[in-house]
Order: sequence, then C-alpha cells, then structure tokens
Amino acid sequence: MEERKGILWRIYIVYLLICLFAAFIIGRIVKIGVFESDHWESVADQFTYEYKDIEAVRGNIFDVNGSLLATSLPYYQIAIDPNADGLTDKVFSEGVDSLAYSLSALFGDRSKSEYKRELERARRDTLRYLVLQKEISHEELQAVKKFPLLRKGRFKGGFIVTQKSKRELPFRFLAARTIGYVNENSKTSLGLEGAYNHDLKGIGGKRLMRKITGGVEMPVNDENEVEPQDGLDLISTIDIHIQDVAENALMEKLIEHRADHGCVILMEVATGEIRAIANLTRKDSNTYLESYNWAIGAATEPGSTFKLVSLMAAIEDGYLNLDEVVDVEGGVTSYYGIKMLDSHKPKKNKMNVKEVFEESSNVGVSKLITKYYSKDPQKFIDRI
Repeated sequence: MEERKGILWRIYIVYLLICLFAAFIIGRIVKIGVFESDHWESVADQFTYEYKDIEAVRGNIFDVNGSLLATSLPYYQIAIDPNADGLTDKVFSEGVDSLAYSLSALFGDRSKSEYKRELERARRDTLRYLVLQKEISHEELQAVKKFPLLRKGRFKGGFIVTQKSKRELPFRFLAARTIGYVNENSKTSLGLEGAYNHDLKGIGGKRLMRKITGGVEMPVNDENEVEPQDGLDLISTIDIHIQDVAENALMEKLIEHRADHGCVILMEVATGEIRAIANLTRKDSNTYLESYNWAIGAATEPGSTFKLVSLMAAIEDGYLNLDEVVDVEGGVTSYYGIKMLDSHKPKKNKMNVKEVFEESSNVGVSKLITKYYSKDPQKFIDRI
C-alpha cells in the first residue's frame, strides 16, 4: 500500500512539473507574441534573406560601319559594414581617421570630419550598411580599394561594392529616337532597344541579399550566386555619318519653314537597307528635338512624292519612256467635272515625261497614268 502511494506521488510530481513547464512555454509565447512582438519583428528583419535579380550587361548597338550608337557603362555603389564580424574596435579606431581623409580628398563632397562623424556614428549605432558613394567610376573604385580599412576587404574591413550600369548614347541626340530605350519600371520600350530587347538584355543572375534595419539590403557574399550572361550586340543598318547629314538638313528646312515637325528616311536602293531616319519635332521657335518617330508612327499623305512612284510604275510596265510628250493644258484639266490644277503655271504646254516630273505637274502625271491604266486600274495598284 505504502509503495503504491509512493508511486502515485511521483506521478503527481512529474505531472505537476509538466504542467508548470507547459504554463511557462505558454507564458513565453504570449509574452513574445503580444508584448514583445515589435522587438522580435525588428530582430527578424535583420535576418531576412532573399535572392535578388542581377541585371546582365546589356549588349551594344552599332551602326553599319561599327560606330557605337548605344552602350552600357558600369558604375559602382560603395558602402561599408562598420560592424563587420572581422572589423575589431582596434582596427576601426586606427583606420577611421585615415579613411575619412581619403574619402574627402578623392570625392570632395564632404569634409574629413563629416566622413569621420558618419563612420563613427554608424559604428556606435551598430549599423550594418553605410553608403559612402552611390555612383563612382571604375577608376575611382580602383583608388578606393587601396583606402585604409576598405583595403582589408569585405569581412575584415566591411567593404561592400555593388556594380550597376546605365545606358549611354555616344552621339547624344543623333538618331536617339531610332535607337530608342527600354524603361523596365513603366514597361515601355521604343526603337531598336525595344524591338531587340530580348537579345540585348541578356540573362539575369541571382545574388543573395540580407535585409537589415530600415529596409536596406546588403549583399551576403562578394560574388553572385548565379552569374548573369551578357546580352548580344546589335549591328544596325544606320550610317551615323549619313544620319548626321540628314538631321542637319532636316533641321535647316524645318527652321526655314517654321514647320511643326518633319522626318527624313534614307534608303539604299541597292539593298533596301535604311541608312538614316531623322525625326524632329518643334519644342520652341528655334529648337527641335527627336521626341516622336514620325517616320513610322504617323500617317501622312505622300504629296508630290507619289508622282515618282506613278511614273516608275508606268515605265516598268513598258508604257512610258522619258521622251513621250503630253499636253498639260496650261496646268488645268478636269475629271468628272472636277478641276485639277498645277501649283504653278507651266512654262509650256507640251512636255516630255522628264519635264513633267521636273515641273511636278499634277496634270501631266495624271494624264499619262489615265491614258495607260484607265481600263485596268488594278494593274496600276498592283505595280505600285
């Protein structure tokens, strides 16, 4: 009997201990989940990791002769982890003054004391990511790599480098609208950049990033986990020298006539390749910019340029030669009771085909085409 009571007491004690332990666990859960939630959420933020996409180097765009029309130039954001695991108090205190001096001497945007104050404050506040410069060149990066503290690298000196790139047009506004652009944020794309974006953009990589206080992200490693593959280069049919001539000629005539806009398309007839596309729109009285591709995006009546197409059709069909003579009737004729006029009175009434074209005679061209195609207009349409 006594033995049984002893066993029961031991069971009660074990049960009581289990209940106390369970109560303790529940209490901790309530305390963490309700009373300390903000604190632990902030702690959790410091240990959030995720893979971020890394853009590949975008391919270059060249003109037909190999001149560079668009390229991606690298630039670098440099930062420091002032509380890196390998950066001891002694190393930091010995190097911070020289680092502040070096940064101020190279960039000149802040004094030595300002740099030093920022670095010491970041160390004191246990920050893990302090941006030193957002955009520096490759040459500047090479100099920074030799600075005190930073030359120790990522883990002993807290040095963090992030490479980015920006698109540059070496000829600036020349053919800018034809070259175009891609805006990933607004999902808009134009010109050659947009049409060949899939080939130019390459294949992105992956980099493991750590999210720290304030939503700032810092790379976990110096290398990417998945390296990006660079985009392909594109060789266009544009000849930048001919493009320059076309744009200057167009600009001159637009200013002369105070036109709202204009375009020039120059095609090499032997190959059908486009050597220049110039598009200019008036911004103010004497300023024109390439802001819209009128050559492709707008429908405009062909005007007198259609005379050439019409005469070429009749010549190719064997109806005309340049010596055939037509009576332009003083620049006035009529079709179905409606008058057709030339823009100016002709020098003479009887003209050959060459003279009709030189005078840009509406009457002369219309009479020639009517003579040979009035009974089969579809043949004319098919030919043009």
